[in-house]
Amino acid sequence: MTLVIVAVVVVLVLVGLCFWQFNKLRKLSINVDEGFAQIEVQLTRRADLIPNLVETVKGYAAHEKSVFDSVTAARAALNSAKSDHSVTDTAAAESQINTAIANVIAVAEAYPDLKASTNFLQLQEELTSTENKVAFARQYYNETVRQVNTAVATAPSMFFAGIANVSKREFYEVPDVSQRQAPDVDLNGAG
Repeated sequence: MTLVIVAVVVVLVLVGLCFWQFNKLRKLSINVDEGFAQIEVQLTRRADLIPNLVETVKGYAAHEKSVFDSVTAARAALNSAKSDHSVTDTAAAESQINTAIANVIAVAEAYPDLKASTNFLQLQEELTSTENKVAFARQYYNETVRQVNTAVATAPSMFFAGIANVSKREFYEVPDVSQRQAPDVDLNGAG
């Protein structure tokens, strides 16, 4: 009789361990998805600020058509990457937006009246705030990816990863700053 009770207790403990590991892995996976969604939300917020910034700068530098076209292309690339839910594509689109924003800011730097504009300063402040939120979202995402990848690679979680349909995830890496090109801005009107 005691042997049966011990066997039942062992089975119950093993079943409990299985459920605990399964739920742990699923929760970690959901956290990664949530982290990536937050990156997309903040990138969308930043992309939505860009047209206002561009319109403000256009009033002072209407001849900089190529700069404004690059902003439009960068926003389109971000929208395309968001629909694919690809970490790599989203990071590449973010890099393209970063370059476009740098170009717009470089144009703005050449116009003292624009730099003093309340509207421009407010947009720049919102953009800075959003940049901080993007950085925090990236950090949160990469932390959750690290947790999932650690769980998938270590025992006992690794034995339940397949059952929970959880696998290693890709870290969010923005292309190296040294690989970015400096803004090419023509202030002579030949844009």
